[in-house]
Amino acid sequence: MVAKAPLTIEARLRHAGLRPTRQRVALGDLLFAKGDRHLTVEELHEEAVQAGVPVSLATVYNTLHQFTEAGMIRVLAVESAKTYFDTNVSDHHHFFIEGENDVLDIPVSNLTIGNLPEPPEGLEIAHVDVVIRLRAKRR
Repeated sequence: MVAKAPLTIEARLRHAGLRPTRQRVALGDLLFAKGDRHLTVEELHEEAVQAGVPVSLATVYNTLHQFTEAGMIRVLAVESAKTYFDTNVSDHHHFFIEGENDVLDIPVSNLTIGNLPEPPEGLEIAHVDVVIRLRAKRR
């Protein structure tokens, strides 16, 4: 059996219903080139600057939100002022390491969630995100 080659960024954008503009392609290349990861707008902007991609912080912000709306990435809010974007869109949960601002994936099979409340009339649960906050052990 022959494995399928991964889709190009241009193909992934088209498949998600987004036009593959120069900036979307450049940011998509940077974002997805390193596999599953979590990063902030500022971190991707810094990577773009270092790679010589001429984009503003606002463009990175808007592009990441477009990728999120298209289902290409997920938003992970760990603090009111700290939002990460996750390239792994499969069902999973997260550890957040306080003080290091690091996010790690927890496979969904490693965490059981039960007894969810019934949603209000006319609504359904779309997704459950669990963020377990960690810190260094106190001595």
